[in-house]
Amino acid sequence: QVQLAESGGGLVQAGGSLRLSCVASGGTFSNYAMGWFRQAPGREHEFVAVIGRYGGYLYADSVKGRFTISRDNVKKMVYLQMNTLKPEDTAVYFCAANSGLIATRGREYDYWGQGTQVTVSS
Repeated sequence: QVQLAESGGGLVQAGGSLRLSCVASGGTFSNYAMGWFRQAPGREHEFVAVIGRYGGYLYADSVKGRFTISRDNVKKMVYLQMNTLKPEDTAVYFCAANSGLIATRGREYDYWGQGTQVTVSS
C-alpha cells in the first residue's frame, strides 16, 4: 500500500502563490503516476494536474499556465506550484497515486491523501 500526505496549503491573496507538497511512503513511487485533484464545497471532485512515471504531464484547462506539477522520485514527493492564484482555486487539494497510466479521472487512482486546504482571498 501507499500512504500519501499533503502539505503546503494555506491562505493567500489573489495573485499570490503557494507550493503544495505530497510525500509518499510504501510502494515503488517511481511506478506511479501522481495526480492532484481538488474539491470545493458544493462542487464536483476536479482534476488539476498529473505527472507520469517519466515526466509526462497533463493539466486542467483552468490551471494551464499558472500551475506546475513536478516530482522527485528519490524523495518520493510530488509538488504543485500554484501561481497567480484566483479565488476560484479555493478548495481542498488532494494528491493521488495511480498505478496505471496518467489519468484525469479520480476513479482511476488507487491511493489518496487526506487533503490540504487552499484558500484564496480577493
